Amino acid sequence: MAADGTIAVRDAAEITGGRANSLQRFARRRSTIAFVMTLPLLAVIVGLVAYPALFGIYLSMLNRRMTEFVGFLNYEILIESETFWNVFFQSCFFAITAVLLKALIGFWLAHMLHHIPNNKQRKWRGMLLVPWVIPPALSTLGWWWMFDPSYSSINWLLSIVSVPEVPWLGHHWWARIAIIMVNVWIGAPFFMIMYLAALKSVPEQLYEAAAIDGATSWQRLRYVTLPMMANIISITVLFSLIVTFANYDIVRVLTNGGPRDLTHVFASYAFQVGILSGNIPRGAAVSLFMLPFLAVCAFFVLRGVVRRNKEQM
Repeated sequence: MAADGTIAVRDAAEITGGRANSLQRFARRRSTIAFVMTLPLLAVIVGLVAYPALFGIYLSMLNRRMTEFVGFLNYEILIESETFWNVFFQSCFFAITAVLLKALIGFWLAHMLHHIPNNKQRKWRGMLLVPWVIPPALSTLGWWWMFDPSYSSINWLLSIVSVPEVPWLGHHWWARIAIIMVNVWIGAPFFMIMYLAALKSVPEQLYEAAAIDGATSWQRLRYVTLPMMANIISITVLFSLIVTFANYDIVRVLTNGGPRDLTHVFASYAFQVGILSGNIPRGAAVSLFMLPFLAVCAFFVLRGVVRRNKEQM
């Protein structure tokens, strides 16, 4: 009897071990299949992202004729250039100011839309998304006409209320404000639609519980809405910061970096130095200068998202 029991236990163990081995082989096979299926995407990422990035770093360390390796000489020349530091200041001022304004205006628009009845929201959403849907270069041409010193429709409207003409594109500070205005007009609808989707995902029970506890509208916004939207806000701001830092078409069409190269951002200045001036290695060096700043921003934003996700779990 004991022998029969031992044999039965051994058989059961072999069956269990065989099933475990089969499951392990199946899991390995599934992971292999999954890896093979991701190879086309990996090839696209390597071909369109990784290789150009590495090649750009290599180009930035060559001389102007791209015949000799010069190390960090291009970076040293840029650091000693006053024009480059003006570009650095303008890029940071433009990106940070525009992103903050887009986030605030987008949140306000989303909050207003959220309180409109659902049967009327579609019409307003469609109209407010028009600036984001129109190609930026095309809409910037319209703004350029409105800012034109000779035929400015904005100055004509200001003259009606006896406000002096504004040199929108003739003075560097007014030109910077004009670029920010156009960028905010184009980008605010993106924030609006993202925040509107986040607002709709907030459970109504939380607002009801806050109202029962006597919370004011400001307290509901601070302690219910913003914490529930924190991850969406962070990711949207990070994405917009990256895109705004690399903005090219608005600056190129509206001011072309003028007056006196004081409205250039990294992208437009890299094009001017690398393509128009024929110094491709130095242009590559200009474009790579925004990488450390964006990497630091991405690190802190994503770390905050991960921390909040762990707290919610």
